[in-house]
Amino acid sequence: MALSAGTIAPNFTVKDTHGNTVSLSDYAGKTVVLYFYPKDDTPGCTKEACSFRDSYEAYQGKDIAVFGVSKDDETSHQAFTKKFNLPFPLLADVDGSLMSAYDVDGGGYAKRVTYVIDGKGAIAKVYDSVKTDTHATDILADLGL
Repeated sequence: MALSAGTIAPNFTVKDTHGNTVSLSDYAGKTVVLYFYPKDDTPGCTKEACSFRDSYEAYQGKDIAVFGVSKDDETSHQAFTKKFNLPFPLLADVDGSLMSAYDVDGGGYAKRVTYVIDGKGAIAKVYDSVKTDTHATDILADLGL
């Protein structure tokens, strides 16, 4: 079962698509959209990533960071990012520590769950039922943007 709204989001430090170290604490004061997905370059995951890609401009300039998270490694994330021209970082949760911390382990892959984390580090919204092709715009609508 996913973490609940109102819970303090577990901090993390992992590598992104390009090998940069990313920590949740680096984004204090910003809203973070942390979306977990099962696997790079699969139909539903591609629709979801492209939903964020196509809406990414609407997230810019509003102090919102978007991160996709799966167990895929940096090399897989690089290929997925290049193939679909993704403008946001993907986080490589190769050891599954984020999946465990956020309670989205689906038995070796991430369940499709998204957390919106507020600037104080609390989970503001949990999406555990996602319509992959409109997910990014659904979040924007819920945020009133």
